[in-house]
Amino acid sequence: MKYDYQFGNQFYNYYGNMGIKSTKYKILAPEQSQNVQPGMEYLMYPKPIFDNPNYKGSGKLNNKVAIITGGDSGLGRSCAIVFVKEGAKVVIPYYNEHKDAKDTKEYIEKLGGECLLLSGNIADKNFCKCIVKETLKRFGKIDILVNNAGVQYQQDCLENISDEQFDWTMKVNIYGMFYLTKAVLPYLKSGASIINLTSVTTFYGDPQLIDYVTTKGAIVGFTRALARNLALKNIRVNAIAPGFFWTPLQPACWVKEKIPSLGADAAMARGAMPYELAPTFVFLASNDSSYVTGQVLHNNGGQIMG
Repeated sequence: MKYDYQFGNQFYNYYGNMGIKSTKYKILAPEQSQNVQPGMEYLMYPKPIFDNPNYKGSGKLNNKVAIITGGDSGLGRSCAIVFVKEGAKVVIPYYNEHKDAKDTKEYIEKLGGECLLLSGNIADKNFCKCIVKETLKRFGKIDILVNNAGVQYQQDCLENISDEQFDWTMKVNIYGMFYLTKAVLPYLKSGASIINLTSVTTFYGDPQLIDYVTTKGAIVGFTRALARNLALKNIRVNAIAPGFFWTPLQPACWVKEKIPSLGADAAMARGAMPYELAPTFVFLASNDSSYVTGQVLHNNGGQIMG
């Protein structure tokens, strides 16, 4: 195999044969891995592109307050940046990625935005209550909740998934979403929006992410049921199912040899950078989607269709 790096461009050319239909496709990054979850963005090479400088806000989220779990990096960071560009104030609960969180806050402040950082474990319902309390104390209201934080671990078979891993994956990806949504709900008013992150892996059943896929499938059910439950209150609940985006979760999960092939089986023959998902967050958070609820939007380069 051969890598042809062109760092002035967003992607790299890859030539080889790893069982992919096409022998030439665009890759996001060369082989690399991290031994921490959910991963550190500042350690990635190349750095993810989380902001599109050509994106100009138009006030779609003026005076809105948004909680974005895992907004310190990855897709959550791209969401936070674009929300600020649209006029929102953001609260970012994160686990322990302190440098990434600090970098995100500084970037937001350079844009003229406001950002509150809160470090803790969303699998702890007391921390979720604290998030709500601190948000109300700082900004006085909550308009948007983005349940983005999650973990994933690569395992070749079910027998290799320990009880501890299964329990942790469920608690972070599902319990945290349940606890925080429950804590936020009493303060959401008509017009509020909840956005949950599921995954393309839910729809094709990745064989090496069994516990992760289980949680992401549960998120689809949670989204649809909650959307019906809250529809008459005019609180919309939707989900996004991203394909392979270059975020810290990728090198923190996969063996390094897997990284160059991420997204290669999509119709567009590539994965994506976080900024490419950002406008979808805005659509679901704003009045542009006033008649959209209970839906799953698929941003995956054509990996799953229909």
